Amino acid sequence: MSFDPQQRFVHLAEDGRATELPGGDAFWSLPAAEMAAYDTGWLVIEFECSEDWPNWERHPEGDEYVYLLSGAVQLLLEQPSGLQTLELKGRGAVLVPRGIWHTARVSAPSRLLHITRGLGSEHRPVHAEAVSRPGG
Repeated sequence: MSFDPQQRFVHLAEDGRATELPGGDAFWSLPAAEMAAYDTGWLVIEFECSEDWPNWERHPEGDEYVYLLSGAVQLLLEQPSGLQTLELKGRGAVLVPRGIWHTARVSAPSRLLHITRGLGSEHRPVHAEAVSRPGG
């Protein structure tokens, strides 16, 4: 049975089982105890972005696959050597290494597919001075 990947997320368990989950706000508003069930294995999530991400995030338990399906974004990665900006337009993919803080600037409305381990994910707010745009 087909489904809209923005409305239904998928959890890929370590034992090979795949489970459909409610997507969007329905997923993100699950109680913490219920969310913990998806910490192991991998989450497959698609969402639309029309504005810059308000947070940095990092995933200490695994690399993240970020696939731009349409639009244009700049992924910002805080590498040990400094801030790295990766520009994606139309479509393209990036592997974000485990433990690397990252965020996105949206240049055009975009659709992104993420495959990531949920366990231990962390977030912190974006500070305007850290990701100011050139000339801004």
